[in-house]
Amino acid sequence: MLRTIRTAGWLLCLLSLPALAQHAPVLSLDTILQRIDRNNIQLRAYALKAEAYRYSADAATAWMAPMVGAGTFMTPYPGQKVMEGNKGSLMFQVEQDIPNTARLRAKQRYIASQGDIAMAGREVTLNDLRAQAKRLYYNWIIAAERIRLLQQNQQIIETMKKIAEVRYPYNQSQLGSIYKAEARVTGNHNMIHMQHGLIDKARAWLNSLMNRPGTEAFRIDTSLEPVFAPAATYDTAALAAARKDVWKMNAGIHSMQLNIDAMKQERKPDFKVSFSHMSPFGAGMPRMYSVMGMVSIPIVPWASRMYKNEVKAMELNVQSMEMEKAGMLQETQGMLYGMEEEIRNMQEHIAITESKIIPALQRTLDADFLSYQENRLELPVIIDAWEALTMAQSGLLDEKLRYYEMIVEYEKALYR
Repeated sequence: MLRTIRTAGWLLCLLSLPALAQHAPVLSLDTILQRIDRNNIQLRAYALKAEAYRYSADAATAWMAPMVGAGTFMTPYPGQKVMEGNKGSLMFQVEQDIPNTARLRAKQRYIASQGDIAMAGREVTLNDLRAQAKRLYYNWIIAAERIRLLQQNQQIIETMKKIAEVRYPYNQSQLGSIYKAEARVTGNHNMIHMQHGLIDKARAWLNSLMNRPGTEAFRIDTSLEPVFAPAATYDTAALAAARKDVWKMNAGIHSMQLNIDAMKQERKPDFKVSFSHMSPFGAGMPRMYSVMGMVSIPIVPWASRMYKNEVKAMELNVQSMEMEKAGMLQETQGMLYGMEEEIRNMQEHIAITESKIIPALQRTLDADFLSYQENRLELPVIIDAWEALTMAQSGLLDEKLRYYEMIVEYEKALYR
């Protein structure tokens, strides 16, 4: 009895799943992209990293803590002859390093620029995540369209199979043809099941990108048709303003230049102030003090060699990065021209398939099916026509998916 109740409960749960799916919210592509931008954990890490650089930049302007010491001064060793009253002194000393403020500010600007690199890296990652989300969304759209076509074709093949079963007792159809139609029905069911699996995979993946539980239900706008919008120009200046990886490279170049400025500040001196107070052990000796100021001399050859060579090395790195950026923009320019032509060719091919090939195969199937109903054609001929139409429709959806993915790759390359 208990097992029966449990089985009934499971059946009720399974039956309620389609109803729950029908009430799930519909998320547009723009909504999903906005939620990824706002909630994705990987993107949040970049903001934390940039904030960490801000605190590090503030810390760069801090001075070293003062040094305080106490000990003896000019104290004779035991057994030594000393002058009357000259037994040494107890000394207290305070030292403070005074760094060059221009050097500290230059270092602060350099460290703060690392945060700009982190935020530019966030834009690069966001562009990759947006492209990934678009692919998943478009795969879901195509899978839903496949299911609709498969269900439509399922009705056609089931109708043919029923007609053959009715005619079989009157020797007007072959048993092998019925089995062949039944195999096509089963294969169609399997294809529908596989497309549902692809939808479940896309839903779980999109949920993870939005930082939501993978099983959270939602639907998409299956009426969306991606439109190819080519850029007005592929000028390298326009590409440099649009591409996120160029932003990151520019931020890196700017940071390197700030590091050069900070390294050049190494030729400026540092300072140190020291104050000492001596209290004598013997009577009759005066209390004394000492004040000393010190300055470093970084321009001497054995010290200046370090920062001069570092500056030269970083200047060469900046030149290398500038050339790398120019080469990347030039390569992107040619790639985008090629991608645009490929997309336009795919558009023409899809248009021909939709306007001529599919309608011709549909008319062939309709004519053959009418002849089959009038018992003027055998079932295998109808199945062949049905398979030809089904394969053409499936091929068209494959081409559409490839077309959508080409648009995604184009947009990713344009704003990468």
